[in-house]
Amino acid sequence: MTKFTTHTLESAPAAARPLLEAAKSKLGFIPNLYGNLAEAPAALQAYFDLSAHFDKTSFTPVERQVVLLAISTENNCEFCVAAHSVIARQMVKVPSPVVDALRAFTPLPDAHLDALATFARAVVRERGFVASAALDAFLASGFTRRQVIEVVLGVSMKTLSNYVNHLTGTVTNSEFATETWKRAA
Repeated sequence: MTKFTTHTLESAPAAARPLLEAAKSKLGFIPNLYGNLAEAPAALQAYFDLSAHFDKTSFTPVERQVVLLAISTENNCEFCVAAHSVIARQMVKVPSPVVDALRAFTPLPDAHLDALATFARAVVRERGFVASAALDAFLASGFTRRQVIEVVLGVSMKTLSNYVNHLTGTVTNSEFATETWKRAA
């Protein structure tokens, strides 16, 4: 497998350094995903931009983490599942049974959140060609047409990070190690 550099502030291309500095200032460390994305500064900037836009959706913080975890598990992204599990449990306070169910591909104990996770996974699995019945079920669960499109925004964000992690072999940071997750064989 081709080796990629997980960039530090010192090794990153000049255009990526301010982005990594901002991340380190905000988080106290540089997630390895960011270090890998730094190889292509435009991709790192795009990830930050997509994340900022996803934060402006009509979803609550809990719902956003459900979407991101559902997508990351569907895409078998070990790094993102670990990272978003930490964010969900520790920062957003998503109930542990919800996080555990997302990580295990089992029904969520909250029907509304389960409908959201089910739809997000369907969008990924079906590459957007979601069956009418699945779309109708999502809308019947209290979600809106706007939120259909907002799920696609989340898919766009996570597809970028999940695929970069797959291609670069991103190692899970120690800060996320308590939530280490292994993809299905």
